[in-house]
Amino acid sequence: MAATRVLEWIFAFYFLIHIPVTLFIDLQPLLPGVYPSALSDAMTWYTVTFKDPLMASPEPWFLSVLYLEAFLQLFFFPVAAYAFWKGNCKWIRIPVIIYTTHVITVVVACLAHFLFTDFSNAKVPAPQTLQERLTVSAFYAPFLAISLAMLLFVLFSSAYKPVEKKKKK
Repeated sequence: MAATRVLEWIFAFYFLIHIPVTLFIDLQPLLPGVYPSALSDAMTWYTVTFKDPLMASPEPWFLSVLYLEAFLQLFFFPVAAYAFWKGNCKWIRIPVIIYTTHVITVVVACLAHFLFTDFSNAKVPAPQTLQERLTVSAFYAPFLAISLAMLLFVLFSSAYKPVEKKKKK
């Protein structure tokens, strides 16, 4: 039971820290010119240093992901943080399954983009070597790992098993 509580706190912390990450980092491509220069400069430094073409100049499919993060996930984060902090909230199981499968799908698409796209004619800094591709992938991989762990947790933890309704005779 102690391991369950530790995982719940880790997931609660994940959702809590994801709120400022979304607001101050992930949404910058949707709102160019809105952020203070310190945040914009940090994003420019990141995209140039680590050659992340998705954040430097998002393609339409990635913009759709950012819109989903802004208008759906951002509102889900405090709810999920509360549910995991409180613990044993069975009602969060289905929303977490939906959230994690979405994130896993998106991150796999991002990783495939970084690893397999020919960036030789890219207009923004983009990974060219295997090391550069793995480096930018390393920024996205934790979201895959945490989402996969969270999905497995809510699927198989006894604390999140759906309550079976008894049949009336």
